Amino acid sequence: MLLIGTVLAGCSSKSGGSQGSDKDGEWAGQQITVMMIGDFAMEDKTDPITGESAKGVKVLKEEFEKQHPGATVKFVLMPWEGYTEKTQAMITSGEADVYQMPGVADFAPQGVLEPLQPWIDKDPDFNLDIFIDNQIEGWQALGPDSKELDIFGLPFLGDARFISYDKQLFDEWGVEYLSEYPTMEEVAEKAKQMTGKNPKTGEQNYGIWFRGDWSSAFTLVDLAEGQNGQWGTGFAWDEVKFNFNSKEMLNGLNWLLDMQSYAPKGIVSNQGNEKWLTKDNNIAIMLNQGPGDTVKPAYAQGLGDRIGISQEFKNDDGQGGLFAGSPITIAKDSKNKELAWEWLKFATSDFVQKYVYEELGLVPSVKSATEWASVKEQPLMLPVFEAMSTPTTPRYPWGSSQPRYILTSEIEAALTGKRSAEAALEKAQKESTEWVENR
Repeated sequence: MLLIGTVLAGCSSKSGGSQGSDKDGEWAGQQITVMMIGDFAMEDKTDPITGESAKGVKVLKEEFEKQHPGATVKFVLMPWEGYTEKTQAMITSGEADVYQMPGVADFAPQGVLEPLQPWIDKDPDFNLDIFIDNQIEGWQALGPDSKELDIFGLPFLGDARFISYDKQLFDEWGVEYLSEYPTMEEVAEKAKQMTGKNPKTGEQNYGIWFRGDWSSAFTLVDLAEGQNGQWGTGFAWDEVKFNFNSKEMLNGLNWLLDMQSYAPKGIVSNQGNEKWLTKDNNIAIMLNQGPGDTVKPAYAQGLGDRIGISQEFKNDDGQGGLFAGSPITIAKDSKNKELAWEWLKFATSDFVQKYVYEELGLVPSVKSATEWASVKEQPLMLPVFEAMSTPTTPRYPWGSSQPRYILTSEIEAALTGKRSAEAALEKAQKESTEWVENR
């Protein structure tokens, strides 16, 4: 019922496409349903915090139908909460033609997604070079019968993880800013230097903060990558081998335990960072940050010049960190695949990519974004694009599966003193391996 109500809301006559009513157009009578996840709305809306207005996706409907005379596009808009289960239900019942699908690696093996390489090969007007480096590779997945990674989704929303820091606190403590590619040693040294009473304000400062809950697994794996380690090997489940108990992972977890000395209390419950991105901020360095909780809020608070961004820990090849974002895919059972392919191209065009960035503050996936005037007005985006081009690819295959939650739980156990770092990682290794063997 929820899905039906959402579909009906997305197709209300208020937003109905007059362009799609052209019965004599090239695409006459063809219709697609597009599922999108996140803070999308059909109609224009106003942000209650910033007061800024944002156009609804009706502008996408109008433009697509204008470019494709006779076609009609309808939307199913859903929040992030519970999106995996809702997506599975929609695919099972054939609800949509196009899906925004961050879990493409889990759905492609089910045989429910259309392979895109044939569509790319036969379309002379489309070129994969439009995307930021590594975005295509990051979303590759295995089909039900394939042994090689293939393209089932095109990059739609970009995302990245990086280290943020407060330049004002660095200045007040007389500490040199973080380098563009800091090491664990550099971060630890500077975090230690800036923990205590601020020499200028007399206020208590903390050198570092990181989440000790849901994102901690990705923070730890990146620490291992910074030491030329890795989470493990393989992509298909029958080939996956974990290295959760490696020396690099152990060094990384012990490093996080040491960093607790320079962090406010409450990191395991996502607390202690309440003043971050305010004029009264008391934390110098923030690990594992994303553009959504850094760039837009910083500029909205007038703090864009105060915040710096450095890259996460990288291996000797310059790669490391979580690959994230959302690709778009075509349902295998779509009855209008040609029109669905047209939507994929439209969604990765500058028109839509500018829309998601300028209206919603989301991250575009195309190289041309670096030249947009709207991006140049917010130069913090440039290191974000750099971070998008250097993560570990393809995406961690366990990133949305039980091993992630097993590892997260054991990191929390170590951070709260319930287990030693070594015991926690041994337990994570054992339970994750058993889960893969028994899945």
